Amino acid sequence: MFPGRLVSVVLMVGFALTGCAKKQAPVARMSDQLQPVEVTRLSRQDLEETVSLVGSVAANEAATIRPETTGLVREIHFEEGQRVNKGDLLVKIDDAELKAQFAQSDARYQLAEQNLQRAELLGASQSNSLAEVDRARSEFAAAKSERELIRVRLDRSEVRAPFDGVLGARTLSPGDYVNPQSVITTIDDLSRLKIEFQVPERFAAKVRPGTKFALRSSALPTDAALSGEVYFVSAVVDRETRSSAVKGYVVAADSGLKPGMFTNVDLVLDVRRGVLTVPEGAILTTTAGTQIVTVNESTTPPTAAFVPVRTGLRAKGVVEVEALQGQLSDATQVVASGVGALILYPGTKLELKPQVKELRTASLP
Repeated sequence: MFPGRLVSVVLMVGFALTGCAKKQAPVARMSDQLQPVEVTRLSRQDLEETVSLVGSVAANEAATIRPETTGLVREIHFEEGQRVNKGDLLVKIDDAELKAQFAQSDARYQLAEQNLQRAELLGASQSNSLAEVDRARSEFAAAKSERELIRVRLDRSEVRAPFDGVLGARTLSPGDYVNPQSVITTIDDLSRLKIEFQVPERFAAKVRPGTKFALRSSALPTDAALSGEVYFVSAVVDRETRSSAVKGYVVAADSGLKPGMFTNVDLVLDVRRGVLTVPEGAILTTTAGTQIVTVNESTTPPTAAFVPVRTGLRAKGVVEVEALQGQLSDATQVVASGVGALILYPGTKLELKPQVKELRTASLP
């Protein structure tokens, strides 16, 4: 029985070894497999660093129209909501008394002028003293000043537009008695609009007169934006909000924007020209730092190479990168997406596939 058992054991061991060999035969080595990856080339483009803020619209110029004198309103020469030009007559206040005073002062002025002429003629012939000539000159100057004062009061009986603009609602009618505190109407210059907003202190140093911004509002068509420019930056930071007041101009004729409206402001803090960029999905962040996976095309098949980078601005699905070791150019191919989910290591053999069109379009500026 011993020889028979020995033969059986030998056969069982042989079958076992044969089975293991059959199971292991199809398994290929990991190093021989190609890892499919989507790739794209680095691109050079201009990137903008922006910050989104909330602002409000104000008129270029706005004023409350009040009379400069006291009296009865005789005539109103404007309609509510009317466009007027600088100097247009708006309201006429009763000036009958002032006209009478002007006629009286004008008569004194003419008499003083004649007396001065006579005094100067007599003084030239030494027929009177210098004191009399000086007295005549003083009386003439006083009469002239009195006449000019009443002329000014007459001019103030006419209320005129201080600048080109659109009038608001009127608050009085002919026959109303007004004084310098009475409100007649308002006027707004809408040839351009002011945009007022607050910039957080950490961005304040990057904002200066001439800084550009884009304006979006629900009053504008969908996806439409207006361009503006900063003209004022406050020299102080508010202690409560820790932000600086900033104002800008935007030309928005017939845009639908009105003073007092709420707006969204995209303020351009910095513009980087011609920087190398990669899609956001190509950035790999590990304990070793930030890296991108480039394609080593000098081998067959191509292999993966990890390049440490410093990232900069981010905008519209792309990130600015700068190599910390080696060099990068716009001819360099990188793994475009999913680097954190793929099994990649230096030297991994790659099967290159173009980046999916939808992702590539989304990453464009």
